[in-house]
This record gives sequence, structure tokens and C-alpha cells, in this order.
Amino acid sequence: MRSVLQGVSVVFVLLFTLNAWAQKKERPLKKKELTQFVDPFIGTGGHGHTFPGAVVPFGMVQLSPDTRLEGWDGSSGYHYSDTTVYGFSHTHLSGTGIADYCDVLFMPTIGEPKVKNTDYRSGFKKKNETAAPGYYSTKLDKYNIDVELTATTRVGVHQYDYPTTDKANIIIDLQHRDEVLDSWIEVVNDHEIRGYRRSKSWANDQHLYFYAKFSKPFKTYGIASNDQIQQGKNKIQGKNIKMYIQFDNPGNVVSKVGISSVSVEGALKNLDTEVPDFDFKKVAKAAKAAWNTELNKIQVEGGAPPTSRPAQQTTAYGYPTNTAKQAQLPDQSHKKQVIFYTALYHCMVAPNIYNDVDGQYRGLDQKIHTAEGFNYYTVFSLWDTFRAENPLLNLIDRKRTSDFIKSFLAMYDQGGLLPIWPLASNETYCMVGNHSIPVIVDAYAKGIRDFDAEKAFTAMKAAVNRNQFGLDNYRSTGAVNGDVEHESVSRTLEYAYDDWCIAQMAKMLNKPQEYAEFIKRAQYWKNVFNNENNFMQARDNGGWYAPFEPTEINNNYTEGNSWQYTFLIPQDVSGLMKYMGGRLNLEMKLDELFSTNAKLSGREQADVTGLIGQYAHGNEPSHHIAYLYNFTNSPDKTQYYLNRIINEQYSDKPDGLSGNEDCGQMSAWYVMSCLGFYNIAPGQQQYLVGTPQFESIVISLENGKRFNISNPGATVSRQNYYLQGMNLNKTSYNKLYLDYETIAKGGDFEVFTGRLANKLFVQDLEKPTSAITDELIVPNPYIIAGTKTFKQPITVEIKCADSLAKIYYTLDGSTPSASSAQYNKPIQILVNTTVKAIAVNNGRESFVDQATFTKIRSDIKLTLINKYLPNYSAQGDETLINGIHGTANWRLGNWQGYQGKDLEAVIDMGQSKPIKQLSVGTLQDSRAWIVFPKYVEYWTSEDGKNYKLASRVNTKIAVDNLDVSTQEFTATVNTKARYIKIIAKQYGPLPDWHESKGNPSYIFADEITIQ
Repeated sequence: MRSVLQGVSVVFVLLFTLNAWAQKKERPLKKKELTQFVDPFIGTGGHGHTFPGAVVPFGMVQLSPDTRLEGWDGSSGYHYSDTTVYGFSHTHLSGTGIADYCDVLFMPTIGEPKVKNTDYRSGFKKKNETAAPGYYSTKLDKYNIDVELTATTRVGVHQYDYPTTDKANIIIDLQHRDEVLDSWIEVVNDHEIRGYRRSKSWANDQHLYFYAKFSKPFKTYGIASNDQIQQGKNKIQGKNIKMYIQFDNPGNVVSKVGISSVSVEGALKNLDTEVPDFDFKKVAKAAKAAWNTELNKIQVEGGAPPTSRPAQQTTAYGYPTNTAKQAQLPDQSHKKQVIFYTALYHCMVAPNIYNDVDGQYRGLDQKIHTAEGFNYYTVFSLWDTFRAENPLLNLIDRKRTSDFIKSFLAMYDQGGLLPIWPLASNETYCMVGNHSIPVIVDAYAKGIRDFDAEKAFTAMKAAVNRNQFGLDNYRSTGAVNGDVEHESVSRTLEYAYDDWCIAQMAKMLNKPQEYAEFIKRAQYWKNVFNNENNFMQARDNGGWYAPFEPTEINNNYTEGNSWQYTFLIPQDVSGLMKYMGGRLNLEMKLDELFSTNAKLSGREQADVTGLIGQYAHGNEPSHHIAYLYNFTNSPDKTQYYLNRIINEQYSDKPDGLSGNEDCGQMSAWYVMSCLGFYNIAPGQQQYLVGTPQFESIVISLENGKRFNISNPGATVSRQNYYLQGMNLNKTSYNKLYLDYETIAKGGDFEVFTGRLANKLFVQDLEKPTSAITDELIVPNPYIIAGTKTFKQPITVEIKCADSLAKIYYTLDGSTPSASSAQYNKPIQILVNTTVKAIAVNNGRESFVDQATFTKIRSDIKLTLINKYLPNYSAQGDETLINGIHGTANWRLGNWQGYQGKDLEAVIDMGQSKPIKQLSVGTLQDSRAWIVFPKYVEYWTSEDGKNYKLASRVNTKIAVDNLDVSTQEFTATVNTKARYIKIIAKQYGPLPDWHESKGNPSYIFADEITIQ
């Protein structure tokens, strides 16, 4: 009996110990001081477009210096190379490729107040500039003023330390930066000012109210309208409103500024709630603490061999001082941790809370709404962030993800459309696709379900079933066609992925009919895949866009070329592999992508950066590609290229990002890849395995669990990136992916790496799955002739990527069916003809493909005196007389472009003929540098040598008309001649008001008509 009791006691003690150990393991980790590893200057140089100023996680206020007023690299208002500052404004965009925000600029000065920015701006030195999470400081050399900035969610707090002076000023500039539609400012008393600014830039109609309070009374003030001080007025309204307030030897002044999209009362409530006093130190410490809480969701150790560094001095707020400028690299021994935590920081700068403390916000319908039980957000760069930023937050910030989705649904209620790129109560419609859809579906698939899923599903269908941006063409033909909508390849691929996501949502909601519909649409990528060259290529006139060069950046792709978009099928990698000819062919295509020496061609595209071969890490469509090797027999190449990208495309320097930060996506890729796994198709449960970049990684999940990742080789050498073995919870792991549930349950994932590829190990690992197997479609046939127009008879071929499909066609304009003529040999075309064709396999039919071939007049000959631009060649030398008229969408390619020289052409009609009327079609899109000719002259001749002016037609539309429009320069001549010379006179350099002033404009012309 005693031995039994002893045994029971041992078991009890053992169970108690194990339970205590388990409870201890799940306790929250000890919080580390991780803000020391964040350097907000990373990304402010090069083309990163980030800002270094004070912001709290996802805050409405981003209080930062403005050093650049225009240009692509001034999109955030700041560039690291600048040494002049205009002031400190309260809103900024993080890493976008388009400029906006920089609202309500404050600038401290001394002496006689000036209200023009060229007068009040100041130089500053980099050695006097410090940035850390929630904090920024600098010294204004012109005035010897020390500036410190910090923030809460809705309030920006400035601290200015003035030298001894009886004229210490703060300039408040409401005209600063973008176009002002309306504004006003009012002095409430000698401590308070309030105002309003309505502006237009990327967001067409942005409203911002502000309320400012000052720690000391100002002795005088002046409000300026159109840069002229208006005496005796305490409130002025207009489009160019500025003011100054002046203190008498104040020493240190704290300014706190609340903002709101709703009302000035809302701004005041935000101000008084979040910053009730003038304790700058308390606000700065709270900002730092908020960042530490967020950054501690992922704790990493190791990553680089340690080295010694000097002891670091800090301010009273715990931030590094300017004198310890190694503060820019807070820990020299762990540069990779600096890059990692700065990246994690950038993942939490946007989106931004947009509702006031009472829940009120301005919606997309410009009405005031109240967010009940959630925070409403704006600044969703969804084309970018759905790929890694949002999946990361689904792991570490699920409550905020839920608020994002509720914000999406509120936008749907207000505007009838899920957001595409919403900015400050405006839908910008920027970029292609409808990528709030994968954000919603990925969240729902991963258990975030406290939103109205049925409403979300209805909203998703509404988004992709509208008639906008080629969606109607996509639904009716199975692809966006290049002669119908520009960026057609990119749109087709992005729409197909969105449709796959809707199919997954339909499956989760048990909607088999909708699942069948959208899983078919998810395969429409097959209709832009050219199986003869294994590239994604635009469909044009029933065939393929030509001439085709996969390196060419043109209007068939969104910020990229065919190399970068050919692999954008994350929902059906197996299907892509099959169409390429198998697993080996996919691997060889990936090898060529990364290793090719071919250079980019076509138009200049600043976004296509960070090149390894034709892989472009600086832009998002490439971000999943390195992981595709996991589907081949060489997963070690995933590990190799991931480490190249991690170590070559990111650094701890201001230019440490290889492209635009894009509201967190560039950084989120780094964070996820450093963790050692990546979800290439959000909405799917599998995360593809890469190589963890740190010796120890601990992810603290919101369910209280922790997922621990270890890679001992991460501290030995950065060359130790090849997988040698894996354990999950101390058991051998043999998959090239991790399921979401595996991570969500918590546990220990051990990765062992070495310097040499272990092909025997990785080839035996279970590969990830990405395949569409239901409702398989027959790809559209394609009609090949090499031309749209002809003078002599041409031969037309019809092919299909499905070698088992039969092709049926018609030549009379009727719709083909399986009872139409079956194609079995090339067709000869003699006259104007429309060819229609379908492909049929086992009762399944493709969409109808259609091509129209036009016979050109053979009685006239066109000679171009000045040659068109190669990038804007349309159909070549006879474009202007081929009978095909360009539309207002010049990006479709039917227009010929001329720059730096006039359009000058001669038409020979073969013999002298009566001419009643002459006309040439032109297009204007001033924003894109395309301007109508000043005039068009028509000259006639009988011998081709001696010409006389028949007519001169001046433009009827001015260059400052920004609407995209076409214009026919038509002249009645009533004469007889053999030769006609047409001269379209260039407008010349772009005017001074244009953002690209001084650059040469283009003439776009199409179709010379002779009657």
C-alpha cells in the first residue's frame, strides 16, 4: 500500500510539475527594450519614400519634417539627402509612390515673421537629427532652435527650445504642399488656435480640422491671405491662408495639435482626451511604451556575430541623444536586428486610425458616421499589402485585422464598393485588382470571423461583377484584352486571384453554385498564357500583342513586364507548371528569371528596382516568386535566393529598401521571410518554408500561445542558409510548408542549416499544394496573322494551348459552335473579315475568340518625314492610314507618339485627285505630357516638290484642360492634288504650372482621313 501511495505521489508531483511548466511556458514573455533596434531613417533615402517623424502604432497623426515639396522621391515629404526643412506637418504617407498629406505645417522661427516658405525655411545638419519610434528631433541652423516632436494617436506634440529673443514665432501654413480647395484659421485666445483645410491631391477631396494649444501665451499674431497680413482680423477664410504667432522670449514652448476629419470640435475632443496637459516627456514615454508593446509580439535573437560598441547616451525619454549618433544604428552588433525591427515598425505605421475618440469619422460618402465597437481606418495600400503585410497582422494583430474588415464593410455601405486604395475619405482607385477581397478571405480562413461574413461575400461579388476597369470584358471573354483595356495582363491575373479567393469564401460558407462560378474564373489566367513562349502576354485582336519582348515595360502590365507577371498565379502553381511543360520546365523558367543578363526595355518605370536578373524585388508582383522553387525538385534554390534577397535588397542605411515601402509591404516581406515562412496565396492555409534568419524567434500569439522558431546556424555565418533538417515539437518534420493551425497552436519549430545544399533532404520533403482541380476550363484559342491590316491576301492560323481541344470557327460574323466549320488548316483572308473561334474539349467550350482584319487602301502611300517613337509605334508605318481609329484610352496602343519634333507626313495618292476635306485625329492627356498640336497645316502639291498651303487649323482646346480628350483637326480644302503634306506642330516644352515643366511634350496622332 505504501509503495502504491508513493507511486501516486510521484505521478501527482510529476503532473503538477508538468502543469506548472506548461503554465510557465505560456506566460507572457518578459518585455524587451526593442525600440533601440528601430531606425526610422531606413527607407528615407533611395526610393523608399518613408518618413522619420513621430507616430504611434497605426496613428492618425504622423508628425514629421517636410524637406521636399515635389517630385516622386518627395512623396512622403522627406528625403534623407535633403538639408533644408520647411517645417513640421501632421500627416504623412509611408512609402507610397504618389504624394499627398503633409497637412497643417508648423515652423518655429525668430525675428520678423515671414509667411513665404522660401523665406521661413531653414537648413539643418544630419548630425543634429535623431529619430526613434514616436520621437524626432533636429536643430534649425537658421534660427538656432531645437525642435522635438512626439505624438499620440490623434495629437501631434511639438517642443521648441528658442534662443533668447523677443520675437519667437510659430508659422502655421495651410497652403503648404497640395492644392487647397478651402481653408480657414481662427485665433480663439492667446493660448489656442483652430482651423480647417480642404485639399485636393491624390485624394480628390480631403477634409482636415485642427485645434492647437500652446504652453505659453503668445503676445501677438498675424493672419495672411495670399501672403499679405490682414490687420485686425482673428479669423480668415480662403485658399492661401497662413499665420504667425509670436512669443516674447519664451524659452521652451510646447504646442499640441489635435486633428479630425469630422469637425474642429472633434479635433479639440481628441486633443483634450489624449494630451490633457503639456508634459512632452510623458507623451514621448507613452509613445515609446506603445511601440515596445507592439514590437515585443516578435522577439528575435542572434542573426550576426557580435562586436563591441560604445556606451550609448540617452535623453530623459529614453531615446538616443544626437551626440551618440551611433544611435542611428542603436546596436552595431546586431545590424540584422536593426533591419528586422525597423521593418516590423514600418509594418505598423499604416493603415491609420481615422475616427475621433468618440468614434465619429468622415466616410467615403463625405457624411459623418460613428464606428460602433471598432476603429475605422484609412490608407490601405491593398495591391501591395495583401501579399505579406496583412497576412503578418493576421498572425500578430487579429483584433486590428477585424477592424480593418469592418472598415472595408463600412466603405461598402457608404460607396457601394469594397476599397481598392482608400485615402482620407476618398477612393483613389489606384492600382489593379480588388484586393480587399484576399484580406477578408485570408482573415476568415484563419479564424477571424467577428464580422458579417454574408455581407462581406455579397460585397466581394459586387466588387468583381461591376463594369469598370475591364471587368466586363474579363467576364465576357475570359480575359481583359489588350485592345480593350490597358494593363490587361496584370488585370487578368489579379482578377483571377481575387476570384479564387471568392471561391474559397464560397466554399467556407457552403455556397457550391458560387464556388463553381468563381473557381472557373480563377483559371482565366490561362487565357493570357502563351504556351509557345511560356510567358504571360496581352491578347490583341484575337491573338497576341506584338512585337513581344518579355523585358519590355509597356502598357500591358502594371509597373512591370512579362518576366515579373508570368509567375503571378499563386492560386494554381500546379496549373502553371503543367502549362509550362512540367516541374523541370518551371524550375528552368525560374532559373532564367533570376539569372538572365537581359536588361529592362520599353518605357522607364521607376518602380521596377531591386533587380536580380529580371526578378524585381522593389515592386510587389515579384514578392512570392523565390518561394516557387518549393514546388520544384530544387527547393534549395528557394533558400538560396531568399538569402540573396534578404542580404542584398535590405540594409541598415537610409537607402536600405530596394523600392517603395508601400505602407508596410516591402518590410512585411522581410519580416515574414526572416521568420522562415511565407504565405504565397493569402486565403490558403499553407505557409511555405524558407530559412529563419535568427537563432531564436518567438512569436507571441493573441490566443496566449507562442510559436518558437530556432535556427542555431543563423549566428555562425550568413552563408548557413541551406536546410539540413527540421523538427516540430521535437519530432522530425518533413514538409516544405507549415499549416496555419500548426502555428496557431503554438509549439517549437527547429531548423538546422548548413553551408551546402542538401538536395537529398529537401527533395524528399512533402511539397506544398497550389492547384485548381474543379470546374476546369478550356483556354481560349488564339488567332495568328501577324497583322491587323493588309494590302495583299494574308494567312490566318488558329491555335489553342489545350492540344486535345478541337477548334471551330466562322468568317461571317456569326457565333461559332461545335457545329461550325472545324479548323484544320490555315485560312486565307482576301477582304475585310472578322474571324471568330472557339475551342471544345469533352463537351467543355472556351469563350469565343475574335479577330478583325482590315484591308488598307492600296491607292495611297504614306511617307513619314519624322519617325515616331518606338514605344508608341501602334501598328507601324501605315498606322495613320490603316482605317483603325484610336480611342481616348491611349494606353491601348493605337496612337503614334512623336516627341521633340513635329509630325510631318506626305501622302501620295498616285495621281491628281479632287480633295474636299482633310483631317487628322489627335489626343491630349496633359498630365501624361501628351498635348494637342498648336496647329495642323495641310499642304498640297502636284509634283511632290512644290507645295502650297491649303489650310491651317488651330487647336480648340488649351493645354491646361486636364481632361483626356481627342480632337480632329479638320479642314475643308476643295482642291485637286496628288500629294498632301501634313504638319502637326508640337506644343513644345510643358508649361510652368505643370509638375514636369520644361520637359518636351508629345503629339499623339492617329488616322489621316481624306475625302
